[in-house]
Amino acid sequence: MKRLLTKLWKDESGATAIEYGLIAGIMAALLVTVLGGFSDKLGDLFDAITTKLEETTQIITDADQDK
Repeated sequence: MKRLLTKLWKDESGATAIEYGLIAGIMAALLVTVLGGFSDKLGDLFDAITTKLEETTQIITDADQDK
C-alpha cells in the first residue's frame, strides 16, 4: 500500500496536461484581449472588403445584363 501511494505521489503525468491547459487558457485570454483592442479596425477592414465585393459583384452583374 505504501509503495502504491509513493508511486501515485511521484506520478507527474497529470501535471503536463494541467500545464498545457493553463497555457491554452492564457493564450485564449490574450487572443480575446488583443482582438478586442483591434475590433474597431477589424470591423472597418471587413466593411471595406464587403463594400468592394459588392461593387465588383454589381459591375459583373451589369456587364452580364448588357450582353
